[in-house]
Amino acid sequence: MLHGGSGRLHPAGTPFLQQAAYNEALTQATEAGYAVLAQGGSSLAAVETSLRLLEDCPLFNAGRGAVFSHAGVNELDAALMDGATLRAGAVAGVRTVKNPISAARAVLERSPHVLLTGAGADEFAAATGLELALPPWFRTEERWQQFEALRRGQAPGAKFGTVGAVALDQAGHLAAGTSTGGMLNKKYGRVGDSPLIGAGTYANAVCAVSGTGHGEFFIRYTVAHDIAALMEYRGLSVQAAAELVIHQKVAPAGGLGGVIALDAQGNMAMPHSTEGLFWSYRSADGRAATNVCNMVIE
Repeated sequence: MLHGGSGRLHPAGTPFLQQAAYNEALTQATEAGYAVLAQGGSSLAAVETSLRLLEDCPLFNAGRGAVFSHAGVNELDAALMDGATLRAGAVAGVRTVKNPISAARAVLERSPHVLLTGAGADEFAAATGLELALPPWFRTEERWQQFEALRRGQAPGAKFGTVGAVALDQAGHLAAGTSTGGMLNKKYGRVGDSPLIGAGTYANAVCAVSGTGHGEFFIRYTVAHDIAALMEYRGLSVQAAAELVIHQKVAPAGGLGGVIALDAQGNMAMPHSTEGLFWSYRSADGRAATNVCNMVIE
């Protein structure tokens, strides 16, 4: 199950072909992740596979197509968590890693740490042999124009493009991952919720969660972990827990966004307090659907 951001997904007048491009990107990433699971692969591998495709797609605020910081550069964050072992890896503020989600997996598997930041994280990725990229790879004209418009004092559209994935494999193990370019025009090395375990990304034996939205609120309310805790300690369903956190805790405080959540029985939830949420899923029983314009395509 994937998400590609929340907010005003398509303003009035958005060409159909552009909407179709989002649908195709999410569907292809979902199918790629599902293929890993169908072949007996791990939920961790499935999440990484799907998110690498979305990072390479310029439509989303992750990897190629990420927003620009105040300094006019792309600073990328990502996290990956294995629900079976509670191992996690994350990177924040990287500038040269082509696929930050793979850097997060490298931190999880090849280091004793959970979160690496900035130049050190870039150095680690290079040392572990991950593919690197120069700044032109990440830049898109649309994102640059958004940045320029903001600097001229024009308000950007209410749209978040963070990408995330959750998966359940044949062994019954859950995993969650999230990747983002963060907040447009961010300053001072700001880091949002996506690479912070328990805030924008979390997985255990009960559920897997990936979030998108106003990161400061997702951090303060430890959104992803709170959903898991409500399920584990209060016995709430994944739907009830996710809706309670998004609609009754975070939204009243002023934090807009959404999550995708998956439990160990394959039940899904995708609540959001924004105008919309891009999501896509495929399940073992053959069900599949994608939402790219608040109209589900099955």
